[in-house]
Amino acid sequence: MYKILMIAPTPFFADRGCHVRIYGEVRVLQNMGNKVSIYTYHNGRNLPGLDIKRIVNIPWYNKLEAGPSYHKFYLDILLLLKSLEGGTYERPDIIHAHLHEGAFLGNIVAKFRNIPLVFDFQGSLSGEIIDHNFLKKKSIFLNLFKKVEKFINNSADAIIISSLDSAVRLQNGFGVSADKLYMIKDGIDTEKFKPDECHSIEIRRKLRISDNRKIIIYQGLLNKYQGIDFLLQTIPLLLKKNKGVHFLIIGYPNVDEYRNMAREKGIEDFITFIGRVNYEDTAKYLSLADIAVSAKLSKTEWNGKLLYYMASELPTVVFDTKVNREILGDLGVYAKLDNPTSFAEGIGSLLSEERVRRRLGISLRERVIKNYSWKSVGKKIMEVYQELLARGRN
Repeated sequence: MYKILMIAPTPFFADRGCHVRIYGEVRVLQNMGNKVSIYTYHNGRNLPGLDIKRIVNIPWYNKLEAGPSYHKFYLDILLLLKSLEGGTYERPDIIHAHLHEGAFLGNIVAKFRNIPLVFDFQGSLSGEIIDHNFLKKKSIFLNLFKKVEKFINNSADAIIISSLDSAVRLQNGFGVSADKLYMIKDGIDTEKFKPDECHSIEIRRKLRISDNRKIIIYQGLLNKYQGIDFLLQTIPLLLKKNKGVHFLIIGYPNVDEYRNMAREKGIEDFITFIGRVNYEDTAKYLSLADIAVSAKLSKTEWNGKLLYYMASELPTVVFDTKVNREILGDLGVYAKLDNPTSFAEGIGSLLSEERVRRRLGISLRERVIKNYSWKSVGKKIMEVYQELLARGRN
């Protein structure tokens, strides 16, 4: 088996989508007999059974949420030095890098060690910068970022992608050769994430949510990029026709900001903000819900939270994007992009049809079990490693 140096330029582990993917990949690779070392930032939660190597502590930087930051420039320099040190002492067989910064650093380490680089792609760098309002679409610096992104994309020996849309964008937008692309979707533990009526009754009582209210859940980061502002615009429209609902919003940061926003809109009695929940406890809250929602604005980035909704048998309302359709197929309830009325109507259509909710939920769980097992993910990643090591570094 292999020694893998995994670079994750992020505060791993912070109970969010990208980190859950990294965690799942590492565990399945370990179970297959590989030794995986994760090189990451100083902050984040340590998890048992993982070999996590952190940069020196930076006391003034404690951000856990996703998105660009000027601090990342010096954090990534420190991570590069740490990774080069690891490359020297651990003598890995392969570099497995997450995110574009990770692939940039990984390319340097891979060249230093003359070993292959695998880039775990999770969305467009320039697209993320725009979506997070780090740069405007007309910024003179955007073209520079696109050139950097093109260089990074083409520097990897293999790119793992999660969606067909990513393949099209990488080939047409950045000139990446098709033979470098490997489709490996996310995985999920469907034994851990499944309907659990016992926990749902217990948590409903703890949260003091009336038994006659249908619960609509969101789980993920709380920011404009993930569509939380949009969701709070949608709720008043839904309440005009459906008062018997309660929104359960799980995640961080900006909890107080969104709680105040809900109060200003007069909808605070219909929402409970839970805040940050450990990944291990998420399943309990999902079991409580009747419907799930995701109003993520990105058209290109993978939407991993949908797998957890599916495993929990939750009919799901999302925007009509290629990525969402690829995950949910014809089992999703699709709203027009950035249209609160359409989104509210989608939720309303499920509230009025219990049989439809039940049918969709069962079918969604069957779909996720069939298409998104971690065992299959591990097998495919190992095949990529084997192919690259057989032919050597390009």
